[in-house]
Amino acid sequence: MFQVALGGGNPNQHPEFEAILQLTRRNYGIVPSYTTNGRGLSLSVLDASRAFCGAVAVSVYAPFEESAEAIQKLIQHGITTNVHLIMDSKGVDLAIRWMEKPPSWLNGINALIMLNYKPVVRVGSQAPLAKLNPNIGKLFQLATIVEHPFKIGFDDCSTTGVLTHGSADSRSVEACDSGRFSMFVSEKMEAYPCSFMSELCNGHPVNDNNLRDIWQNGELFVKMRQSLAPSRCGNCSLGNQCMSGCPLFPEINICQSNQETTSIGSKLKHGPNLIQISVPTKAE
Repeated sequence: MFQVALGGGNPNQHPEFEAILQLTRRNYGIVPSYTTNGRGLSLSVLDASRAFCGAVAVSVYAPFEESAEAIQKLIQHGITTNVHLIMDSKGVDLAIRWMEKPPSWLNGINALIMLNYKPVVRVGSQAPLAKLNPNIGKLFQLATIVEHPFKIGFDDCSTTGVLTHGSADSRSVEACDSGRFSMFVSEKMEAYPCSFMSELCNGHPVNDNNLRDIWQNGELFVKMRQSLAPSRCGNCSLGNQCMSGCPLFPEINICQSNQETTSIGSKLKHGPNLIQISVPTKAE
């Protein structure tokens, strides 16, 4: 089923948010979902979310009181609710604690989904990578072996960790889907294979009827699909499953074989003559 995920802060604050959800589902048969920080969940937003959304994800932040309130509000309204936790080095220990002894406010959620931290260039965004935490192996073992009262999930930026440290059925593990099964459209109406590329370079401008052409022929999309290949990791036995991990930020890959892989992301920052994906660098 075709789906669209709305994000970018708190999309439920858009003045036409309920109408957008209704139009997306009823007129186009597309299932919308969205991520929220938990604020602005009015009764009308909750009603529209229950009627039209596949799920709602709450991005949680310490000290978690506000997050807990939002999660319970969604659950009580009968909405499938996921929890998104950023998995940097500190997030690894927090996720382990929650899996070993879940806080009561997680009761009733559909899934706890961990998002591998990416070192994008944003003010206040720098944090130690998840792989630097010595308990990273324990996290993936707990997630894939121990039974939990809710589902445990990872974004596909964590695939190298699941395959290296976990014990999940390989049929449930997918490599990066950027440019293969998904695209990102920014608030500036620029299309990218991956949302994090918007921090690094200019995207393809979107108009009323060019999405198909961007998807099939856009340079960013073609080069991204070419870059997702086992060959970037030499003879690693897991390469066919993880497609050599993230080509933008290989430093986030949670395995040994990938550490010296050339970073497309780092090259994008230094100009088009040095990069594997040759596109204009992000305008200042």
